[in-house]
Amino acid sequence: MSAINITNVSKIYAGGVEAVKSVSIDIADGEFIVLVGPSGCGKSTLLRMVAGLETISKGTVEIGDRIVNTVEPAERDIAMVFQNYALYPHMTVYDNLAYGVKNRGTPKAEIDARVTEAARMLQLEKYLDRKPRALSGGQRQRVAMGRAIVRKPAAFLFDEPLSNLDAKLRVSMRGEIKQLQKRLGTTSIYVTHDQLEAMTLADRLVVLNGGEIEQIGRPLDVYHSPASTFVASFIGSPAMNLLRANREGNRLHFGSQTLETDRLSTLPTELTIGLRAEDLRIAQAGEQSLTLKIDYVEELGAQRLVHGNVDGKAITAALSPEIELADTIALTIAPSRLHFFDPTTGKRLPRPLDACTSTLPQATMLEPAAG
Repeated sequence: MSAINITNVSKIYAGGVEAVKSVSIDIADGEFIVLVGPSGCGKSTLLRMVAGLETISKGTVEIGDRIVNTVEPAERDIAMVFQNYALYPHMTVYDNLAYGVKNRGTPKAEIDARVTEAARMLQLEKYLDRKPRALSGGQRQRVAMGRAIVRKPAAFLFDEPLSNLDAKLRVSMRGEIKQLQKRLGTTSIYVTHDQLEAMTLADRLVVLNGGEIEQIGRPLDVYHSPASTFVASFIGSPAMNLLRANREGNRLHFGSQTLETDRLSTLPTELTIGLRAEDLRIAQAGEQSLTLKIDYVEELGAQRLVHGNVDGKAITAALSPEIELADTIALTIAPSRLHFFDPTTGKRLPRPLDACTSTLPQATMLEPAAG
């Protein structure tokens, strides 16, 4: 096992196209890092540079105690798991598992022991004599993971390994990957565009956008304190509601409706306000509120997603399925649950003092302004 240090790494293609822009990540020995972001953000390119499948234009990649920029992929002591399994169709499961270590001249007794142990971990014992065409998608992915395990590498690199599986199988497989990584303690880098997959697997998330890092942190830290509107809108399902607002004193104006709380004067006069769907609640009798006109409702069983608009601005609220709904509903939110962003840069702004204090009274949603 080894730490991985990625320092100021860039990838520049012909014509000056910069796919990865001076990325630095220090990955601890045994840590599970997930690179997450939309298609084209540079996450797979970065992973391939660590693997040696892409040349590094600038910067360094260090695995253990050596810089590997010019080291061939086979000599980097890493194992990669791809989304397309990359199994040899004419070989049995046993031979697929054993292939990599056979090529390294490993003694047969040790190969047998490694294959047997990997098959036991992945519940593949019954399938060792089968060929890939006789396996399900989930079993094929287990074989691909087993081939990586048998090599006993310093690090695992996963490139969207679950993207070809159906939704139910993805859920069970990501649980298996997490348990397996914890058991083996192998340093791992995992690429996905699925933010739910990223949240459930990662020790730390690396959120990428346009080839640059937007935020690095533990999943819940990234979720509760997104560093930018991009992270706020990408991490979380449903995405955080983002509304433009004008501040006047301690009032935030959202079109014709206004939110009032204390000590907002440290904030700029123009803001983007973030509201998580689960932080919105139905206003109680006597509370002034924000009026949401409902467009449609998603019934998810344990939760109900109510999609609507406030003065034409889209909002989603996550509510209990027991709540009765009309065409419009009154919503409110606690001050500590508000997020503030710069509308020009999209960067997170510090919360004012009142938003950091749990003992403050409920924020007040004022009635629409006259005219």
